[in-house]
Amino acid sequence: MFESKYGKFITALLILLIILIIGVLGYLGYRVIKTLQPGDEGRQAAERFENQLNQNSKEEDNEQNGNYIDVVPDIAPENEEYVGSGDAQTKTQTYKGFVMVGIIEIPKTNLKCPILERASSDAIEVAVGIYAGSGLNKVGNTVIAGHNYRNGTFFSDNKKLLNGDKIYITDTSGKKVTYTIYNIYTTTPEDLEYVNRDTKGKREISLTTCTDDTKSRIIVWASAD
Repeated sequence: MFESKYGKFITALLILLIILIIGVLGYLGYRVIKTLQPGDEGRQAAERFENQLNQNSKEEDNEQNGNYIDVVPDIAPENEEYVGSGDAQTKTQTYKGFVMVGIIEIPKTNLKCPILERASSDAIEVAVGIYAGSGLNKVGNTVIAGHNYRNGTFFSDNKKLLNGDKIYITDTSGKKVTYTIYNIYTTTPEDLEYVNRDTKGKREISLTTCTDDTKSRIIVWASAD
């Protein structure tokens, strides 16, 4: 009798332990997915960036018409920082603590998210970032790096892109430039020839991300229309 009750107790304890482990793993999995997916949050940050650019443009027009006084607030909103001092202060938008320099839109993959100032290991966990180059929408080649989490976020769906597909880049001046993809290929992680390639005076971008097996890199070249 005692052994039977003891066995039932051990069985119930094991079941409870298994349920607890599954719950913990489920919670941790949810937190990881929540962290890795920009989803609506990244899209909303991109839209705030656009709205701020539109507001800046209106303020500049008002200032030129003589009916605007520039006042820098003592405390910047959560997604903005003020760089410099006095009259030289300029407004810089941030996303999760990283400086935004633009937004990228790829209709083919339903991507719209911030472009961060640098593609550091921490930065590209929350968005895509500039890896190298002359700068957004400038003459030359600008390399933008993003993770492939194989879940539709960031550059996960770059493998679906084709020559002729469009990429839209908006920079801090408010200029939105259309780029057309003309070259897509896979290469080794050690191959960095695309970083310093000659664009012959054109404005171009290169997107870089891992393949699904992480062993190679998918490189996308696009030129401004």
